[in-house]
This record gives sequence, structure tokens and C-alpha cells, in this order.
Amino acid sequence: MTAAAQKETREFQAEVSQVLNLVIRSLYSNKEIFLRELISNASDAAEKLRFEALGNDALYEDDPNLRIRIEVDREARTITIDDNGIGMSRDEVVGNIGSIASSGTRKFLEQLSGDQAKDSALIGQFGVGFYSAFIVADRVTLETRRAGLPADQGVRWESTGEGSYTLETIDKPARGTRITLHLREEDAEFADPWRLRGIINKFSDHVAIPIEMRKEAVGEEEDDKDKDKAPEWEQVNKGTALWLRNKSEVSEEEYKDFYKYLTHDFDEPLAWTHNRVEGKQEYSTLLYIPKHAPFDLWDREQKHGVKLYVRRVFIMDEADKLMPHYLRFVKGVVDSSDLPLNVSRELLQSDRRIDSIRSANTKRILNLLEKMAKDEPEKYATFWKEFGKVMKEGPAEDFANREKIASLLRFHSTKAEGDEPTVSLDAYLERMPEKQEKIYYLTADTLAAARNSPHLEVFKKKDIEVLLLTDRVDEWLVSHLTEYKGKSLQSVAKGELDLGELEDKADREKAEKAAEEHKDLIERIEKVLGDAVKDVRASTRLTESPACLVVDQYEMSQNLARVLKQLGQDAPMPKPILELNLEHPLLERLEKEADEEKFADLTRLIFEQAMLAEGGQLDDPASFVHRLNRLILDMQG
Repeated sequence: MTAAAQKETREFQAEVSQVLNLVIRSLYSNKEIFLRELISNASDAAEKLRFEALGNDALYEDDPNLRIRIEVDREARTITIDDNGIGMSRDEVVGNIGSIASSGTRKFLEQLSGDQAKDSALIGQFGVGFYSAFIVADRVTLETRRAGLPADQGVRWESTGEGSYTLETIDKPARGTRITLHLREEDAEFADPWRLRGIINKFSDHVAIPIEMRKEAVGEEEDDKDKDKAPEWEQVNKGTALWLRNKSEVSEEEYKDFYKYLTHDFDEPLAWTHNRVEGKQEYSTLLYIPKHAPFDLWDREQKHGVKLYVRRVFIMDEADKLMPHYLRFVKGVVDSSDLPLNVSRELLQSDRRIDSIRSANTKRILNLLEKMAKDEPEKYATFWKEFGKVMKEGPAEDFANREKIASLLRFHSTKAEGDEPTVSLDAYLERMPEKQEKIYYLTADTLAAARNSPHLEVFKKKDIEVLLLTDRVDEWLVSHLTEYKGKSLQSVAKGELDLGELEDKADREKAEKAAEEHKDLIERIEKVLGDAVKDVRASTRLTESPACLVVDQYEMSQNLARVLKQLGQDAPMPKPILELNLEHPLLERLEKEADEEKFADLTRLIFEQAMLAEGGQLDDPASFVHRLNRLILDMQG
């Protein structure tokens, strides 16, 4: 079949058309980012060839010097980005450019906010950076051939970005990809070699692959003889791996620029740590904490992690074994001198050297966060707002660093106002009365439900601070973080209230005496509620509410059972214990009720009110409403 016979026109995937429309309408507030994106793709292609050639040296095709070349034609108003990387086959062109993974594109479109500065960061993050070419070009031509395929298996792709593209088979002697941008008239400013050199220095100076441009004649116009000469190329970027340089040689601006190149993030990083380890093991790390959470932070299917290099050779993206899962938001590079070049994910899982690097990485990030929390509390508040819920996974996952992670946690509390959690466990310990033996906490669905919970009444009366935990992950957290600096954590909604030396013995004796005096009332209530409760008893934790629900010390909390149910798990709801404030007027009214039907109605109402105050749901809301209505009518009568 001839090359011409294989030329065809195809329609873009629907979602690609949406992305193109957004790009063509100048989604990017900074147009020059198109060059960063295309250079980044070319660099990735070169790194992929280098990695695949570890097992098949023939892929180099007698051209082992990897490079990216950029040419400009002012008259034709074109820019060409040419790399000798891995290249693409016809099927790969269709798969990588004619369509995008629909889930990623959908999320990309959902994330758009209408703010050009923020939205401009999204294309690179969602893996559709190629389309940034259409920011400045009204036509894009791509010619490519995958390394290892014969010369007649080249592919030409071309589109104006208006819903379709053409595809044809061509002869392409050199492997790799050549992209030609036909610039719009209003974007002709980019057909200037000096302008492009400035953009490369700004965004892509640290790309490890050499970026070359033709040597420019300085001062005088080139004559006809010069035009006939073979072009002389010179490297425009530094091309040195920033993470291998001494910290003293790297400016703050260079660190920030490298982060943007590495992550495609428009924002600057929140913080970073740069280290070189020598001795038994030799490796360098450059790790960043982003300012904002990525869109897929909670996607369990999505791989997270830092880039792994071995002796400056890119080995794999998202090497998740180099960082624990609860630090999956960390971005950066690890470059080892000790690992084999053909290292695989399977090897990463069982290599002691990887365990050592992972442990050191974890400590560096935790130390960085500890320093930030101490010296820059406002910056740490920004971090906590974005990544606090993820950090709460840490004590369960990382036993060795459990106490250090715990010191970084922040909570709401009965002694802290505002909507943001600001209380650390250390601050809680500092405020504790000398005789207090435990750290008290309450879990709830919402902050409002926690602050108004009847379980807090005696703690407010005695001015004892209680931590208010309202994130779903908090139940998981407290099941693994059972103590901190020798003080055990105690739920105020579990077991019998034990305030230790803070307890007023007179109150305890008074409650026991009341329970004995109202024994008949408690038995009548137990008879009405039957299997709905595990027990009915007098309360020492209530001062204002008539009743509350608690569970035994070692049972699953009601809140955890609800969370598991919301997540689709068949978690049995624990039978609650009904605690009564026997001094409450409602209980006094109940005790005097001789009509057994009215007694039963009022008993169930008290129980159901306690259930609602707990944040629970009633099995039969309609019956609750009928009982309440009957009670109101009786009061009017």
C-alpha cells in the first residue's frame, strides 16, 4: 500500500475537541508556556528511549546522542521542535494525540474555574500538554517514527484544531518526533530565535537533555555563502541535573522554576528539601511540598510518588515505593548511584536500599513540616488545609514515626474558635490541668454537631478541653493513635465517664444515689426500649440534656459505623447505652406518667432525640413525628 493511499481524515474524540476549543480561546494567560510543554514532551520521549535501550541497544540506530532541536523560520512564520527520542507508531499517534483518557479529560474540564491564571496550569497537569501548541498556532504538523521501526513506517499528523485531523504514512529516515507550529499572524513575535532562547532559559534550563538552536549571526546579516553551510548548533540550556548541584549553587528562583517544570504546576511550591547522601549509599534527593492538593489526591487507583533516576538516567515516574502513601502529595526526584539501571517496580518492593531511601525521605519531609509548623505557622496552616486529612493516615501506616506525625496533627477543640483546626496535641497537653490523666476527644459528622453534643456538658462545666474530630479519617486515626507522650486518648462518648482525679466524688455518689432512688423508672424505660438499647443507666456526664447515647469502651463508635455504612460497607450498628440525666424536668415528668401508652411515647421520644443529637438517623422518622405531634396536642389539651 502506498503512503498516499494510507492518508485519512479522522474526527477528534469529543472531549479533545472541548479541550482544543478552550486552548484556542487562549486558556493560557501566559502564551509562552507552549514551548515549555512541548520541550517537556520531547524530553520525556528521549528519557523513554534511553530506558528502553537498556535492554535493546539497537534502538539508538547509530545515533546515541539524545537532543532536542528548535528551529525558527521568520518568513514562513514557523517554529519546529525536533527530538530524536522514542517516537511514535501510527497507533500510538492515534491513541496519544487523537484521543485522551476520558477520565482525565473529564476531571480536567470539571476543574476549570474561569480564572485564566489558575486554569492555565491544568493542561500540563492532566497530560494534554501537546494541545498547548494551538495557543499560538493555527495549524500543527507532527512527523514521527518509533525507534526500531523501518523508515517507511513514519507518520504525519496534521490539524488546524477544528475538530478533525489528517493522518498519513510517510518515509522518515530519522527516529523521533518533529513538530512544526504554523504561527498565527498575531503570534508572529514567537518566530524570533532570541525570544525562544529567553523562554528556554526561563522554563526549561534544567532539562537534562541538551536543547539546541542554530548559532545566530551577531551584528551583521548572514550572507549567501553562510546560507549554503551546514547549520551549526549550540546548546541553549544548562542541561545539568539541578538536583546534583550543590545547594549553595542553586538559587531560590531556580528551585521554583524546576518545580514548575517537573510538576506542570502554575503555582510556586510551598517548601522543598535538597539533600545529597554519601557513604554506604550514594543518592541525591530534591523533594517539594506543593501549595495545592492535586485533583486525584483521593483516587486510590492513581499512582503517586517521585521520579526515580539512576545515575541521571530516568527510570520511572511515580516510584511510589520511595515515599509512604500518606506523603503521596510530595513531588520531586531521587537519583541513586547504587541501583541497577534495569531496576523494576518489582525490585523496588524488595530492595533494602529502597527501604533506606524511603525512610530517609520520610524523615526529611517530616522534619521540613516540623520546622514549618514552628517557624512559619501561617504557611503550615496553608499546608494543613490542603493535606491535613492525608497526614491523618500516617499514624496507622508509619508506626516508626507515629509520635512525630501526631505532633504535626491539628484539630478543632472546645477551647478554639473558628472554622479551621489549629490545636496541636502539644498545645492541648500544655493547657491540661495537672491532675488530668487523659486526652479527651469526640468524633462527629460535623463541627456544629460536635460543639453542641450533650457528651460535652460535664467537660464544659469543669472547664476540661475536648478535641473535636469531624473528618471521616479521624475514626481510623484514633483507632491507631491511642496515646501521645504517655497520655492515652479517650473518647467522651465511650464507656463510663472516668475523669480520674478531676472527678467530683460528691457528684459520683449523688448519681449512684439517684440511680437507686429511680430504679423503677430505669426498669420501666428498659422495658419500653427492649432490644433497641444495650443498657439504661444514670449519667454523670449530662448537666442540661435529658439523655445521651454512649457505647462500651471497646466497641465500634456510632459515628464509625455510620461512616462505614456511607462507604458501602456492611458495618453492624452497635447497640447503644442510654444514659439519663435523672434531674432533668423531662425525666421527672416521665416518672409521674401513669398512662403506659403516653409513657412509652415519651420514652421513645427521649431515646430518638438522643439518637439525633448523636448525628444518627432514625429507622422510622414518620413514627417519631407522630409521637411528637401527639405529645404537643396533649400539652395543648
